[in-house]
Amino acid sequence: MQIIQAIKERHSVRHYLDKPIEENLILELQNEINKCNSEGGLNIQLVINEPEAFNGNNLSYGWITGVKNYVALVGSKSKNLEELVGYYGERIAIKAQMLGLNTCWVALTYKKNKAKVILNENEKLVCVLALGYGKTQGVQHKSKPLNKLSNLTNNSPEWFKNGVELVSLAPTAVNQQKFYFEQVGNQVLAKPGIGFHVKTDLGIAKYHFEIGAGINNFTWK
Repeated sequence: MQIIQAIKERHSVRHYLDKPIEENLILELQNEINKCNSEGGLNIQLVINEPEAFNGNNLSYGWITGVKNYVALVGSKSKNLEELVGYYGERIAIKAQMLGLNTCWVALTYKKNKAKVILNENEKLVCVLALGYGKTQGVQHKSKPLNKLSNLTNNSPEWFKNGVELVSLAPTAVNQQKFYFEQVGNQVLAKPGIGFHVKTDLGIAKYHFEIGAGINNFTWK
């Protein structure tokens, strides 16, 4: 599966089968996580066959069942941590999709104190990615019009249009899509809105934009 196809087909999945992830897929995921940690200066951790963080999870919003595997998105506390977690966490989610697995971003509806995560000094667990084989493939979320997410016009370059189209597919907290991408020449300014988890959402969207636009076609402003 190609990466753009994976982005288009990846949807949040909340209910998982009791099916173990094969060892070769675990190794591929771990390899991707190692790369993300090295590039982003993070401490993202893959947790396999550990049901306690989601055991008895019956909260009214975002009810998730059957989760025994997850990716713990961890890094040193800083003003950029949430955006970094969004960017690299989505990169891992798309890798999982390419391997035939399903994911769901989870910030609240899990037991953080039960998560099997090692936190070093000054580190923070921002959120997790539920991981496994979904009972379904999920459904496409509704998206705002592209001109509400960016300054896209009929005269915009094709690379910017392609980037914004993939931005519209980015998962966000409660589907809020509170970000804005502004193109000025060959530079792009990506701004978060106001709300909860907006910096994480921005990081996710920036990863999508880079894949759609092509990182050689622009620079971040």
